[in-house]
Amino acid sequence: MNTRPTLLALLIAAGLAPALASAADLKIALITGKTGALEPYAKETETGFMMGLEYLTGGKMEVAGRKLKVIVKDDQSKPDLGRTLLAEAYGDDKVDIAVGTSSSGSALAMLPVAAEYKKVLIVEPAVADAITGDKWNRYVFRTARNSMQDAMAAASTIKSGSIAFLAQDYAFGRDAIKAAREALVTTKSGAKVVHEEYAPQAATDFTASAQRIFDKLKNAPPPRVLSIVWAGPNPMNKIADMKPERYGITLAPGGNILPVMKTWKAFGGTEGTIYYYYDFPKNKMNDWFVAEHKKRYKAPPDMFTAGGFAAASAVVTALTKAGAGAGDSEKLIAAMEGMAFDTPKGAMNFRKEDHQAMQVMYHFRIKKVQKDENDLLELVREIPASELPLPIRNKR
Repeated sequence: MNTRPTLLALLIAAGLAPALASAADLKIALITGKTGALEPYAKETETGFMMGLEYLTGGKMEVAGRKLKVIVKDDQSKPDLGRTLLAEAYGDDKVDIAVGTSSSGSALAMLPVAAEYKKVLIVEPAVADAITGDKWNRYVFRTARNSMQDAMAAASTIKSGSIAFLAQDYAFGRDAIKAAREALVTTKSGAKVVHEEYAPQAATDFTASAQRIFDKLKNAPPPRVLSIVWAGPNPMNKIADMKPERYGITLAPGGNILPVMKTWKAFGGTEGTIYYYYDFPKNKMNDWFVAEHKKRYKAPPDMFTAGGFAAASAVVTALTKAGAGAGDSEKLIAAMEGMAFDTPKGAMNFRKEDHQAMQVMYHFRIKKVQKDENDLLELVREIPASELPLPIRNKR
């Protein structure tokens, strides 16, 4: 009996086996700004993303029998590098889906790459409205909140008086203030914007900026509010040192990461709004997330850790829903449009028109008495997604 064909077939099969196993992996690129000013955000995003994948796959790190392979890249918050790394992920690494990035400027640069390669990009945690607005394309989904969601949540807490803004002079800051102006009108708050002040992204001296703000606010109708929108180390304490209260001015911070908010202990009673604070959501997923994060890192999860977890949930839900078509962008898009997915904040869903995740926000008050260094905020009210009617601005 001639066995040579059988042996040959076995040898061929053995040689192909590793390639077939590799092809069966579902590859995910995670791009963050791990180098530079947004490094803390990037590290949190990666931690939350990996914890999310672990929780949602029961520790198996696989979907429908296919292993998940995560390729992490650092774009240093540089738009040119972000664009290059995403092209590399799609073209060389052959990833099925990508997630990123920390900087709005870098995220905006990445959008055309997703369209060019016809591959899905989930934006987390960049917030610029243009990402799901006039720069959007159909391959782009966003789990992060956008500037308008931030702005509408904040506007819902301001009913009258005068407001000035201090923000960083780059895409995130200018986009946030533009959204804030519109949100005040949309929510019919009655507050009037009297000044916008933009400082360099890495500014450390706010004397001149504060004086210009004080001059505009001090004779304006009360209540007089200075809203600070800042990524990274927040200048609130430095502004407070200049005693805005002598002009009847109160400070209104946007939510930030725990290391920043720990410096706000002198502002007990001050109110603001935030995307996530570990003690606010009450659900099984968040319970596990908080307990496990405390066990591993001796601290509760933070705002961007929750964002990374939400992105992981969107990835796992989409890949599961697409099934055998998980590597096909068209099938992924069909699965994701209108898709609901669970997160530590509760349920989110991708709006079909622009792929923005609709989600709750939180109105907080800084605690006057804090039990420990992370016991910072008390919940005033959960703001449901139904109260944040985002305009649709894409060109679909």
